[in-house]
Amino acid sequence: MTGVALALAASLSWGIADFGGGIGTRRVQLVWVLVVSQVAGLLLVGAIALATLPQPPSGRELAWGVFGGVTGAVGLSCFYRALAIGTMGIVGPITATGAVVPVAYGLALGEHPSVLQGVGIVVAVSGVVAASLEPLPEGAGRKLATGVGLSLFAAIGFGSAILGLNRVSQAGVVWGTLTLRLTVVPIVCLAALLLRPSVARLRPTVPILVAAGLFDTGANLLYGASARHGLISVVSVLGSLYPVVLVVLARVLLAERIARPQLAGVAVALAGVALISAG
Repeated sequence: MTGVALALAASLSWGIADFGGGIGTRRVQLVWVLVVSQVAGLLLVGAIALATLPQPPSGRELAWGVFGGVTGAVGLSCFYRALAIGTMGIVGPITATGAVVPVAYGLALGEHPSVLQGVGIVVAVSGVVAASLEPLPEGAGRKLATGVGLSLFAAIGFGSAILGLNRVSQAGVVWGTLTLRLTVVPIVCLAALLLRPSVARLRPTVPILVAAGLFDTGANLLYGASARHGLISVVSVLGSLYPVVLVVLARVLLAERIARPQLAGVAVALAGVALISAG
């Protein structure tokens, strides 16, 4: 039960972080969103590490952390870009299906989810297909919604990152998140040096990006803790419920409108995630 509560708390924190990151990406260039948010997260988890002095991970566990950091950086880049050009209420649920990656890994290790969880995976994928198709004017059919391709790449990146975080967190929650941040920050800082993005509108956006980074890091810590108390095939899916928070915030604060067929797809995708969690 502890693992379930921690994974759900991680979803809440990730949803808030993603909303802030999406807002930031609509105001400044993507590189700045990644630099500011990831550096803020590194400072937070670095301070916690200095205060607690956790035992460092083994070489194998460290490699999992590096893997999670690299795939997470790719996933986050695709995700934030998708949020900038697409509808948050569509992008979020699609990326949530990245939970299939750690679920598959758990199955390969011999974990045995229930039949209900298997049905949930099928339902979630079906919902993603429905949410991804955008109605054309005057009943001319449907087209692939803007940002869907990037969302799918983000899903793969997030699923891989969650897997890496799960494995390295077995050595310790703080070291798990710290390893990811130590991997991501040099990558995004190097990208900023090479691309030299404009600083226009950066200053007023910094508080939003810092908040996004802190909530993202908090979510990583919460999920890392949940990974030590439950099956990877279960907590990984519960940690992927963050689109619910993202959809609600986008609807309430941004008044985003979603076509009814797409909204139904969102509901089906989230229902699939819930079935996986309940199995």
